[in-house]
Amino acid sequence: MKLPRADWQGWPGMAQLLAVLGARDGETRFVGGAVRDTLMQLPVYDVDFATRLTPDAVMLRLEDAGIKAVPTGLKHGTVTAVIDEGRPIEITTLRRDVATDGRHAKIEYTNDWQEDAARRDFTINALFADPVSGEVSDYFGGLADLETRHVRFIGDPLERIAEDHLRILRFFRFHARFGRGDPDAEGLEAAVSRANDLMALSRERIADELLKTLALPDPRATIRLMIERGIFVPVLPEITREGWAALDRLVVRVLTLGYGPDAVRSLAALLPADPDIARTVAARLKLSRAQRTRLATAAARETADAKHPRALAYRLGIESAADRLLIGDAGDGDVAVALERLATDPPPRFPLKGGALIDMGLPAGPIVSAALRDIEDAWIAEGFPDEARAHEIAQAHIEKIQ
Repeated sequence: MKLPRADWQGWPGMAQLLAVLGARDGETRFVGGAVRDTLMQLPVYDVDFATRLTPDAVMLRLEDAGIKAVPTGLKHGTVTAVIDEGRPIEITTLRRDVATDGRHAKIEYTNDWQEDAARRDFTINALFADPVSGEVSDYFGGLADLETRHVRFIGDPLERIAEDHLRILRFFRFHARFGRGDPDAEGLEAAVSRANDLMALSRERIADELLKTLALPDPRATIRLMIERGIFVPVLPEITREGWAALDRLVVRVLTLGYGPDAVRSLAALLPADPDIARTVAARLKLSRAQRTRLATAAARETADAKHPRALAYRLGIESAADRLLIGDAGDGDVAVALERLATDPPPRFPLKGGALIDMGLPAGPIVSAALRDIEDAWIAEGFPDEARAHEIAQAHIEKIQ
């Protein structure tokens, strides 16, 4: 089989890079996701090369050609070339594992394409393509698995998982994205039997893989399977069947109302409606500060949120208000109406500042900020009236407290 022509093969600077790395001499091939996705007629955003050249030789050739070279992973044999328009291309020397602890591997370089393919995770990710002829090299049945949408480990699944425990989560993510029907039985049983191995991974790696899965358009079936088979128990016991029910409701609403998938929102749905639990999980996964705040805010959701969507959005921002409405347990019709209201009539800015209250006769000092908060609350309660009415509310409040 030959790799179809695709736009990414003609990116500016791609031809020069391939020439510099000896593609015509068989030194370098396309590998992995770009090959897989092109064969599946999916868009390609990231391109990886595999090469017989050593990292030092790659660096030297790139520098001699005036191509920016970044030593992103020299100890693993990886150099990143930055071609025109700032596109990064990862170039990794063919290698084999000589030792691994499930997190890190000790490698040796090789000239054997099949030996390099054998150390990869799934058959559909171990496809090489010659940049000149387009000929696809398939050593482990990846083309057939692509045809049937079957995600299968290369060789013994237990051995592949022992090499890198993250492959447990990758197995489920790739099935959610590419799989059809039930997951590979041998791979599933291996993942279930080694789920405790996830505890040895950094929480950042777990978070990254989980969020990639939750960013898919519809990961419900896979997440349900992971919950039922106890995959989350060692590292995220907070994710339960109740969380899946909330995710199910969320995905249906997102698909119905035309929202795109959102990984953080989906994670918030999976967690209990308890801000303290959300903060604990976010800290454990070492999420960003913005993600932690968003999870905790979503966890404070209430059925009543749908009754006052503009006030909710004013307090929390449009994104967090949408999170709470989409995840919450209000009726679907109420949620749709509330979200439509936010889209067509978002809350305005509060039209007053402290100086306006002083101009109305309020003495400067801490009393101003306290009064401003009370006036703002009254303004929100009235449904965000115009500036003239805001001044009337303020004047009445000042008269009351003086």
